[in-house]
Amino acid sequence: MSATGLDAFDKTLQTTNIWLDEVMADIGPDRQNAWHVLGAVLRTLRDRVPAPLAAHLGAQLPLIVRGAYYDGYRPLTEPLALRDCEAFLAHVGEGLQGIRPVNVRDATCAVFNVLSAHLPRGQCAKVRDALPDDVKALWQLDNAEHDVTERAAAGRAAQNARDARAFRARGGKD
Repeated sequence: MSATGLDAFDKTLQTTNIWLDEVMADIGPDRQNAWHVLGAVLRTLRDRVPAPLAAHLGAQLPLIVRGAYYDGYRPLTEPLALRDCEAFLAHVGEGLQGIRPVNVRDATCAVFNVLSAHLPRGQCAKVRDALPDDVKALWQLDNAEHDVTERAAAGRAAQNARDARAFRARGGKD
């Protein structure tokens, strides 16, 4: 039985949760933070690469993630001039204001790893090649040797442990 009544929604919800689980495996057991990290890194990528390449990347994303990717998008004639890793990470950091502090470099690498694990290698290579050399160094295209299912399970387990601690702290009552 379908959870939403639409297979397309069920599939994108499942895929998005897998991606969030994988991000959580790297940045910690907070699904809300993982969602913000995923969005901030993707929007920075979108704004840094040429618009046609940004559109091709967006087309590869799960439907829900695609919504976060295009949130607030205003196509530029020229990509943002984030010419080095420091500027790129600073732009990602701006998108992470108001959430629990995370290491922006680790967060960026976590999203790059998710993209490498789930998107066609050629698409990832095109996007990566449009980035400054020191940002490219953060994105290991062949880092997909890790088991995606195992990484997602680690993220889910961390979230479940966090939820259990919060439940106990409330005295075992919802």
